[in-house]
Amino acid sequence: MSTEQTAQRSEESPRCPLSAGPGHGPGSAPAPGTTTPYAHYARMDELLALQHPLSPADTEPGFIIMSQVKELLFKLLHTELTTARDQLSGDRLGDALWTLRRAGRVQQVLLVSWETFSVLSPAEFCEFRDVLGSASGFQSAGYRRLEFLLGNKNPAMTEPHRDTVGYDAVIGQLHEPSLYDAALALLARRGLLTPGDGPVRDATVPYRGGAEVEEAWREVYRDPVRHQDLHLLAEALMDVADRFARWRYTHLVTVQRMLGAKPGTGGTEGVSWLARISEHRFFPELWSVRSTL
Repeated sequence: MSTEQTAQRSEESPRCPLSAGPGHGPGSAPAPGTTTPYAHYARMDELLALQHPLSPADTEPGFIIMSQVKELLFKLLHTELTTARDQLSGDRLGDALWTLRRAGRVQQVLLVSWETFSVLSPAEFCEFRDVLGSASGFQSAGYRRLEFLLGNKNPAMTEPHRDTVGYDAVIGQLHEPSLYDAALALLARRGLLTPGDGPVRDATVPYRGGAEVEEAWREVYRDPVRHQDLHLLAEALMDVADRFARWRYTHLVTVQRMLGAKPGTGGTEGVSWLARISEHRFFPELWSVRSTL
């Protein structure tokens, strides 16, 4: 987004009313003698009561807290990327670029969160690993929804969530268009791609891809002045994909450091499984087109 576009968006953005702030909204005051307005607004008392270690290990509370932090960040990132997808679908590319800028900051925090796990020695992790049972991040409904939202659709990956409270949300995400779907539809509306088959695309199958999609992105990269906003979109999507690739690789290295080649707690193959998924790239045509420029 250019400086002029950023300035224009800033001018068009609604300003906060002078009276806004904690305790000024209707129904925002807590009952007398219960908690502070801050804790009431953000439900901090409930949030801070959700940690229940199952072992005497000194490091288990930190493991639980950071696992919860990551889930909250997944939720926030899902919110931002859904907003960006809907903005692209509504031809609000400038707004989508601004939203993707925010999403990038969330991804940075997620990436840094692995550092709190990487400092656990194998002995420290073994002190409470048994109490995890079959629990694994592989079972995160929040993360699975992110994968689907970005276009990595695989119906088989809904199975770990069957008979859980998160199953409907995961299935619903499988049937929604992805962020990449919205980007490619925008390319079609701009005349860089032929329209897809039929009025409604089956969103449960992977995004439309292949040589024609790569050629559309090549056209954008060959003339970034003419296609300035689409060029900015391509690089913003690459930022998202790049950070996810780093996330997966850091996950792999962290598990190698804590567990070596042991099987994963959720029934996966552990490091070998993580190594395979770390090779996946979102928006692959944006990666492959670089070899042709």
